[in-house]
Amino acid sequence: MSQPPARPELPIHFDVNGLVPVIVQDHLTGEVRMFAFATPEAVRNTLDTGRATFWSRSRAELWEKGRTSGNTIHVLRVLVDCDADCLLYSCEPCGKTCHTGALSCFFQTLEPATVDAASQSQAADVPQTMLVALEGLLEARKHSTAGASYTKSLYDRGPVAIGDKIREEAGELAGAIEGETDERVVREAADAVYHMLVGLRSRGIPFRRVLAELARRFGRSGHDEKASR
Repeated sequence: MSQPPARPELPIHFDVNGLVPVIVQDHLTGEVRMFAFATPEAVRNTLDTGRATFWSRSRAELWEKGRTSGNTIHVLRVLVDCDADCLLYSCEPCGKTCHTGALSCFFQTLEPATVDAASQSQAADVPQTMLVALEGLLEARKHSTAGASYTKSLYDRGPVAIGDKIREEAGELAGAIEGETDERVVREAADAVYHMLVGLRSRGIPFRRVLAELARRFGRSGHDEKASR
C-alpha cells in the first residue's frame, strides 16, 4: 500500500523543545486573549480545523482550546513574525478565554515594583484598548447623576435627543472635511464617534458588532452591499 505524500515542513523555527510561542488576538478588537505554546502538530491541527490548538507543557499533550469549557477560539489566520519564531492566531473568540473567568488572560497591571493587587481582583474589568475602555466608561455613565455627567444627561433625554445630537455632530464633521483644518476634522470626528458610541450603548449594542458587520462586507462592492439590504 502506498504511503500518503509527506507534508511539507512548516516555515517556522521551533525551539530546542520543538515549541513555538503563540499569541491569540481578537481579529476585530485587537485585544490579546491568551498566550501559549504549539508544536508542529498543534499548528497543523489549527490550520486544518480552524480550532486553536496548543501544546500543554504540564500535561505533555495537545489541547484544543474550549473543548471542555465551550469557550472556543476560531482561528481565521495564522500569522508568522519576521524571524519565523513566533505565531499570532487571529481569531474569533467565543466566550471568556482565561481559566480565571476573565475575558482575557492579560488583566494584571505590572507596576514598577510589583503587580497591582486591585487589578488582579477585578480581572474582567481591566480593558486593554482605548475603545474598550471608552465603552466601559460610557456604560458606567448610565449610573451617574445627570448633573455630574453629560453622557448621563443624554441617556436620560432618550433616543430622539441622542439621534439629534448624532446628526448635529455628523453635520459638523462633514463641514470640517469640506473646508477646515486637519485638527478641526480630527476634533469633529472624535465628537461624532463619541456620540455614535453613546447611541450604541443606549441600545446595549457593543461596538464589536459594528466591526463584525464591517468585516462581513470586506471584498464586496459597495453598490452590491447596498442592493442586498
